[in-house]
Amino acid sequence: MEKVFRDPVHNYIHVQHQVILDLINSKEVQRLRRIKQLGTTSYTFHGAEHSRFSHSLGVYEITRRICDIFKRNYSKEKFGKDGWDEDHRLVALCAALLHDVGHGPYSHTFEHIFHTDHEALTVAIITSPETEVFQILNNVEEGFPEKVASVITKTYPNPQVVQMISSQIDADRMDYLLRDAYYTGTEYGTFDLTRILRVIRPYEGGIAFSMNGMHAVEDYIVSRYQMYVQVYFHPVSRAMEVLLEHLLDRAHELFQEDAEIFAFHSQFLIPFLKEDFSLEDYLKLDDGVLNTYFAQWIDEQDVILSDLAYRFLNRKPLKSITVDSSENPLLLEMKSLVEKAGFNPRYYTAINSSYDLPYDLYRPEKGSHRTQIELMQKDGSLIELSKASQLVSALTGQGQGDVRFYYPKEMTQQNAQNSDLFDDYYQAFASHIHNGALIN
Repeated sequence: MEKVFRDPVHNYIHVQHQVILDLINSKEVQRLRRIKQLGTTSYTFHGAEHSRFSHSLGVYEITRRICDIFKRNYSKEKFGKDGWDEDHRLVALCAALLHDVGHGPYSHTFEHIFHTDHEALTVAIITSPETEVFQILNNVEEGFPEKVASVITKTYPNPQVVQMISSQIDADRMDYLLRDAYYTGTEYGTFDLTRILRVIRPYEGGIAFSMNGMHAVEDYIVSRYQMYVQVYFHPVSRAMEVLLEHLLDRAHELFQEDAEIFAFHSQFLIPFLKEDFSLEDYLKLDDGVLNTYFAQWIDEQDVILSDLAYRFLNRKPLKSITVDSSENPLLLEMKSLVEKAGFNPRYYTAINSSYDLPYDLYRPEKGSHRTQIELMQKDGSLIELSKASQLVSALTGQGQGDVRFYYPKEMTQQNAQNSDLFDDYYQAFASHIHNGALIN
């Protein structure tokens, strides 16, 4: 019997294979309920409490719909080598559901500090015999886990399946844009998914979109642009990421000096502080585990660790200003003033740049590239999206984002008790800020 999950984005998520239901119920996938999809963004957009679990189900559902459309309209029996081979459906569905199973708590910040790789860990979870995910996949047929993993590594022989899960316009991106827009309350992040699924079609080299659906694809590109500018690059979300990074960095440094500090708590984090962890160690971590440790660190004797933990858990973000370049020599003076006011600049200042290309044109001269978006014309020939759309052409290759200097808010919101002691430093610091930007 078909099972359904109620979903605020897709209404219903339809599960029609026992293996998919078994994977959803596996402990590795259930762990994703305990990891927020947007990490620190919930400190800015309070509704953004959704999990990687709900996103994974959403990616599965979009992939299932694409497979249905391909089977109904573009089967290999009708279209030959350009058509869809239904034998690849289960691999595509499993890869869609499991594409994020290797994410850790506050994943991108955690990855940076402890040098983990969520894609490599996803492959490890899928292909390691000790996981429930592997056991379920291996029951389909021997070698099936490796097939699913090859979609994640983009080595699966059918490019239609790979591009369904990972390309410029794939099930992953389409779900997270709609889901993140819904939970953050940002209407401009929405686009016409129904129309895009009407014009999507397979061909021998992957996936294309009918020319008459170009405007729906344009809408998706603009939606992605707006979400990056307004949500993913929000200065406060990045401020909380900076705090989290510095907090984990401080714990890492203290562990090297005296491992006993963490002997009676933070046990699940110790393998990562040692930089020697197993897959089993990794799967014990989630957002709640880290937050519990942060609450314990507030009571630690190390002033920096305690203060950063307090600031992070209680949403006391660093302030920021825009800078023209991370190489601006004036930044050294700003850091010096922060230090003179009593803050260690290593842990209380940061230069953070955030850039992403809304649509990166395929450039064969580059060593690597993102899959380009192809439009299929009436005669079956393909044209790259930015060559057909003036709107996308204007966005192509244009990075959006900024470079920001982060510092303690005390530098510009002086504490009356300390104003006499540090007033000169505060005034000197503030004199270099105008309209939220660094000035000479």
